Amino acid sequence: MIKKGLFGVACVAMTVICLSGCGLKDKETSMTGSLTESGDLSETKEITITSETEELNTDKASGPYTFEERLEKDGKIRSYLTGEMVSVTIGNRRPIAVMMSNDKAALPQYGINRAGVVYEAPVEGGMNRFMAIIENYDDLKRIGSVRSCRTYYTYFAREFDAIYAHYGQSTFAKPYLSNVDHINGLEAIGSVAYFRTKDRKSPHNAYTSAARLNQSIEKLGFTKSYDTKYRGHYQFARSNQKVTLKNASDGKDAYKVDPGYVLNKPWFEYHEEDGLYYRYQYGKPHMGEEGQIKVKNIILQYCPMAHYATTEYLNLNVQDDSYGTYVTEGRAIPVKWSKDGEFGPTHYYDMENKEIILNQGKTWVCVISAQDSPNVKLYGKQ
Repeated sequence: MIKKGLFGVACVAMTVICLSGCGLKDKETSMTGSLTESGDLSETKEITITSETEELNTDKASGPYTFEERLEKDGKIRSYLTGEMVSVTIGNRRPIAVMMSNDKAALPQYGINRAGVVYEAPVEGGMNRFMAIIENYDDLKRIGSVRSCRTYYTYFAREFDAIYAHYGQSTFAKPYLSNVDHINGLEAIGSVAYFRTKDRKSPHNAYTSAARLNQSIEKLGFTKSYDTKYRGHYQFARSNQKVTLKNASDGKDAYKVDPGYVLNKPWFEYHEEDGLYYRYQYGKPHMGEEGQIKVKNIILQYCPMAHYATTEYLNLNVQDDSYGTYVTEGRAIPVKWSKDGEFGPTHYYDMENKEIILNQGKTWVCVISAQDSPNVKLYGKQ
């Protein structure tokens, strides 16, 4: 159920911030064949059906996958992170949510290319850190560099029923670590879970690995399987569907996405040939150990922000309803978000209060101070 309190104000803010002030190029787009949930043609439905569509004349077939349909087939099951079919061993195992540095001295990040979902959020000093949520990590011998926890990341990790890996925490975050199963480099398990390399200077040289993570999970007694009450986080399009946002009345072109972060100055560029957004920062391609980072979906989540007392530490409000932007396939729409209780997943809704459907693939979530949302820029095709 969507909470209503903030959404009236948020809708007005989104119209001004996301549509009028983002540098978007208005372009005419021809209507393609798209279906409503009842199977009728519509000019505003966001799902554009591909050519492989023989059985899409029922409500069930044209909607997103449901939890009840998450069944094993030929040794595979649908991933909670990407919506894609993965091995049962990977898909039924809780993922690891690893805190990663984004300082220049720490680059490249190891293991980040494997993340099904990445959260990017500001910390003190204008720097951003990542939380890379990884389910396919068994062959990774180096993951990180691993950095310390901030309060709001504990909630993000909990939303995916993930095991949270971090090296220390801020004073303000320490009480919140009880929110989530975690592997802390400053606790006794740290010598098992993490190692330091000689090719980086401290604090950018702390790493973990699949073997160390699995050993730590065993020692700490964490459950490896998802909680039986967990029902996933996102809604994903079916394998014969593609979310295009082409016919959304409030949609705009988004071939380049600039989240407005001031220090690393990242942006994403849409490539039509593969339908992915390629990430850049510090003036050049953002490379992980396994190549340039590419994602299918981008969510810009705007959150009210303040500071703890007189410190530089940030307190991002990730609990109360607010607004944002959903980007995929070269298009963007304004959204509003609402969290399912204190520890449940965050749901994102379009302006008709329908929960958005993501394309199958990787998702990057940019958490942005609501005060800084006017700095977000979306650009049309050049």
